[in-house]
Amino acid sequence: QVQLVESGGGSVQAGGSLRLSCTTSGYAWYSYCTGWFRQAPGKAREGVARISPDGSTSYADSVKGRFTISKDNGKRTLYLQMNRLKPEDTAMYYCAADWCGKVVAGMPNYWGQGTQVTVSS
Repeated sequence: QVQLVESGGGSVQAGGSLRLSCTTSGYAWYSYCTGWFRQAPGKAREGVARISPDGSTSYADSVKGRFTISKDNGKRTLYLQMNRLKPEDTAMYYCAADWCGKVVAGMPNYWGQGTQVTVSS
């Protein structure tokens, strides 16, 4: 059974930092891409960052230079370090996993339950 469990969300002021974590189990960690997505109220879900099995990364333009995605293979855990947060980063953040083509397309099959990030001005 595939499980992805996010943690680390919260409320911060603009300019602050948060680190999200996503612990995973039940799938081929070394074969799948993993990524972070977010959805704000009334807006479409968007991809934030993804990391490939070989460790290569990709970011949405809106977070480049501020967010860093990483993973710990031994712990099967995905991270998202978010710095210089802005009010427009406020959203529910989800981690997801699947074959890389599906993650790139924004349609992975396996999702966590989400963790809320709220950034106040």
